[in-house]
Amino acid sequence: MAWTDITSRLARLVTVVALLLLPAACRISYTFKGSVLDYNIYKTVHVSEFPIRAALVYPPLQPMFENELMNYITKNTRLQVTDGPSDLNIEGEITGYNLTPQAVTENAYASMTRLTITVRVKYTDTRAEGKDRDQTFSAYRDFEATQMLTDVQDQLCEEISKELVELIYNATLGDW
Repeated sequence: MAWTDITSRLARLVTVVALLLLPAACRISYTFKGSVLDYNIYKTVHVSEFPIRAALVYPPLQPMFENELMNYITKNTRLQVTDGPSDLNIEGEITGYNLTPQAVTENAYASMTRLTITVRVKYTDTRAEGKDRDQTFSAYRDFEATQMLTDVQDQLCEEISKELVELIYNATLGDW
C-alpha cells in the first residue's frame, strides 16, 4: 500500500470521527423554568411561612425550604414579593418528614434509607377564577444506611427542597 493511500484513508477516518463527535459537542437544549404569567395583570406574590406539621421535626428545614422557594420565584419571575395583599398567594405546610428502610439485604437489614419530605401547598390567584390549587408534593433521597442521618441531613434536605420548589413552581406559577 502506498504512503498516499494510507494518509488519504487516515484523513477520511479523522473526518468521519470528527463528524460523529460534532453532534455531541453542539447540542440545543431547552429549559422550562419561565413562567406563563401576564405581567400586565400579575405584579405581586405573597409567600407565607411553611410551618412544620410533621411527626418528625427537623427545625432548619422550614427556613431552608422557604428561602429556596422565595429565591426561585424571584429568579424566575418578575413578580414583586410582598407581605400584604397580592395578586398571587402561596401558603402551606410541611406535612411529612419520614425515614423508611429501603433495599433490605439477605440478613434482613436495610442497606439504604429513604428520607421523604411532603409539602402541602395552597395557591390562590386573586385575579382569575379556576386557577387556585390545593396540592401535596413530595420528594425523596436515598442514603446509605451505614451513614448517620445527622451527617447527611442538611445536604439531603437542600436537594429535596430544590426538587419540591421546582415541582411547586411548575404546578403554580409555571402553569405546567
